[in-house]
This record gives sequence, C-alpha cells and structure tokens, in this order.
Amino acid sequence: MIVDAPLDSSGAGRGEERAPAALRRAGLREALSADDDGRIDEALLRDPTRDPASGVIGAAGLVRAGGAIAARIGALIADGHRPLVLGGDCAILPGICRALPPATDLWFVDAHPDFLDGTTSPTGEAADMDLSVVTGHGPAAAVGTGGGALIEPNRVHLIGHRPSTDESSRVEAARIDPAIHQITAAELRRRGAATVGASLAADGDGPTWLHLDLDVVDPRDLPAVTYPEPDGPRWADLIALVTPLARADRLLGMSVTDLNTDEDPDGRHTRRVVEVLTEVLVG
Repeated sequence: MIVDAPLDSSGAGRGEERAPAALRRAGLREALSADDDGRIDEALLRDPTRDPASGVIGAAGLVRAGGAIAARIGALIADGHRPLVLGGDCAILPGICRALPPATDLWFVDAHPDFLDGTTSPTGEAADMDLSVVTGHGPAAAVGTGGGALIEPNRVHLIGHRPSTDESSRVEAARIDPAIHQITAAELRRRGAATVGASLAADGDGPTWLHLDLDVVDPRDLPAVTYPEPDGPRWADLIALVTPLARADRLLGMSVTDLNTDEDPDGRHTRRVVEVLTEVLVG
C-alpha cells in the first residue's frame, strides 16, 4: 500500500515535497502492483519560521503533520497492510513511529545520524533531528510527541552514515545514544552489504520498520538529494543491503525519503529510484 507524506521540513516547498508525485509519475505504483492510499494532505509544511522556543522550523505545522501521519499509518497497519510511505524528508519518521507497536525495531539507513536538536541543528529542519526525537533525545513537543522514546535506542540500527569532521557533525556524533547499533558506510563496505542485510534480517523476531533516506547513496550515483555526502554505498550495494530487509517477514512497512526533484530536471534519477525500489521489493 503506497501512501504519500510530502513533508519538507524546511517549510520552503523544496523538491522533496514533490518527490512522491514524481515517483508515481515515473510508474512506481504500477511497477509494484501496489494499492494506493493517496496523500496525507496535512503533511505539507508552509512555515519556514524557526520557532524560538524549540528551535525547530514550522513547529505547529509539524505537530499537525505528525498526528496525521501517525493516524494514517496506524490505520493501515491495523488493517493488515504493509505501508510504503513516500516522503518528503526524514521529518516524517516521528509520526510513523508513533503508529508502531511497542518493542518495534528500526532499521535506519541514512547518510546522516539525524541526531541534532533545536539548539545544535544549523538549519532548524526537523529532518536534522528525527532519530534524536524517536529515541527520546530530541524536541518532542515540537513534533507532536509527549516525550520519551518512541523506539528504544537499543532497537535502532543506524546504517550507512559517514562520520564527518566539521563542528556540527562532531557535536552530532557526541549526542548519539550509545545503545544505538551503528554500521558506518566504511564498515558496511568492509563487511559487505549483502552480509549485513542478511544478518539484520535474520536477527530478531519482533516487528520492525525500515527507513531509507536516499542520501545514503553515494552522490556519484544519486546526486538528486538535498544534503549529499561522499563515500556512500553505490546502487548495487544499497540493493544488496536493503533487499533482505524489505522482504523480511517481520517488516511492518518502509519509508523512503529525500529525493529532491529540484536536482533532477530530466527525471532520470527519479526513474532510477523507481527501478531500484522495484528490484528491492519485488525482484
């Protein structure tokens, strides 16, 4: 079941907001033979103002968006569907996690740890801090949660990120909860993406959610993202990693974020994302 959550947490209507529609125009639903649950209209943010209390852009709109995302995803899961949520950016994740049952694992595949907060984030975008929020360390009130962890940190697997040496990245790295399991992009290459994916898919028997931020892909293969990071997995490695995760019996659903259509004027990267998701999900 495909559902769109076109949230761009900059509040400026960047290309991430148009990514779900672009993926549909490129034939994703038909390629997957997926049912269609439409768009979560409340997941549109039109306030680029940084809230002085929380430090988060569009705080009130994020609360509305998170509640609407949680309600829609919760209903789909309760009805026995396995949602594929098309973002938007990673600010959709807290709303999704609010809908998940207790003791759910999270496979978080991203070039960035997303562990800043309203003070340490240089942008104020909630997509800088989504993993921080869902593990109980971020500005919960600004994204519509009551505080505390939505996903226990020891149930989180952070995969594919690239530690950096700039000041913001050093601050972020120091904030990451040590209970989170981390596999950097370098470690992923050393161990082998297929080996890591198979191991994670076989480990555990409770429910899990898969979150894929497309900026995890090396920009040599996918430059059409807002915050590209070098030295990431190539497409073949991503497919090897994600395929066993996306097909795991215990998977509740999957979210895909951060395709920036502003950086893809001819649509070729969007079409490649459709090809990869089709290969990962249905072969």
